Amino acid sequence: MTAIRVAIVGIGNCASSLVQGAAHYARGTSTQGLIHDYIGGYSAGDVAFVLGVDVDARKVGKDIAEAIFAAPNNTKVFCSDVPKTGARVIRGRVLDGVADHMTEAGERGFMIADGPDATQAEMVAALRDTKAEILLNFLPVGSQDASEFYMECALEAGVAVVNCIPVFVASDPEWEARFRERGLPIVGDDIKAQIGATIVHRTLSSLFTTRGVTVERTYQLNTGGNTDFMNMLDRQRLTSKKESKTEAVQAALAQRLADENIQIGPSEYVPWQKDNKLCFLRLEGTQWGDVPVELELRLAVEDSPNAAACVMDAIRFCKFALDNGDSGALIAPSAYYCKHPPQQIDEDTAGRMLDEYVARHVQAAE
Repeated sequence: MTAIRVAIVGIGNCASSLVQGAAHYARGTSTQGLIHDYIGGYSAGDVAFVLGVDVDARKVGKDIAEAIFAAPNNTKVFCSDVPKTGARVIRGRVLDGVADHMTEAGERGFMIADGPDATQAEMVAALRDTKAEILLNFLPVGSQDASEFYMECALEAGVAVVNCIPVFVASDPEWEARFRERGLPIVGDDIKAQIGATIVHRTLSSLFTTRGVTVERTYQLNTGGNTDFMNMLDRQRLTSKKESKTEAVQAALAQRLADENIQIGPSEYVPWQKDNKLCFLRLEGTQWGDVPVELELRLAVEDSPNAAACVMDAIRFCKFALDNGDSGALIAPSAYYCKHPPQQIDEDTAGRMLDEYVARHVQAAE
């Protein structure tokens, strides 16, 4: 298969895990850890990174393969010898992509590169010059204006999108319509983890529901030490994040819980945890005879590799949609891989829809 040409906005921990993984699986020695070995004929090794965009001085100007290991990235290094991509990281546009406190945090925060912000014309030219097909949005939580800037660039340049953050684009009817009209697919919003807090919470909530247990109260509290958690110390940036995570769990319950009975969201930044994320989850309910039942769970995961598996699949489904002329929000991939899709669908149903989607196009091509 020809390479899938991907541009990345935000060369942080998630980008690091994704680029490392693409190099790891391209060697063909193992498929362990992949959700799907192939999607529409594409393997994980078929993804090529052709453009990086960031605003940190420690990353701008470097090859993507080098920039992913620059501070403040602190995720696990499982593939240290990533081959040079030949694609450099260019300076993007700051807007609201950097919280004020992040520039005051020294090496653990952001160090803004010198020079002017990129204009829309410059960013569109970069996407076109590199022949990028798909743009990944890995900006920090709360980057509403910055995300919209890059969405405009993608639309003008004719590039599909995988929106990995909780800024609502694929799930916003106006944005979705614009991608559909432009003939471009989009997967979003807010990527799930392979085995993370939200997917486990949804699964347990669904289990309670299918076994006749009424969930009355639940919480999901998370701590971590990466730049994502540091960024979210500014609680004003959390509105869409809390909505995305909360709605993902509410959708798995038989009855919606009142706001006072459900608490989901980041809780605290713990620097020494680095990219390790701890989730403390609790469900309280009643079963037969109104007898109470309680469940508590502690989940520890390396945050960014956990997301990379889903992003790798989302990229390949997006490319498959491009190959087949599909546009607008991709319903099944968005539901399966994202917390805030246009339509909330349970994982089993969404998984079957993914298989049917690929099979339908394969049959049509025969």
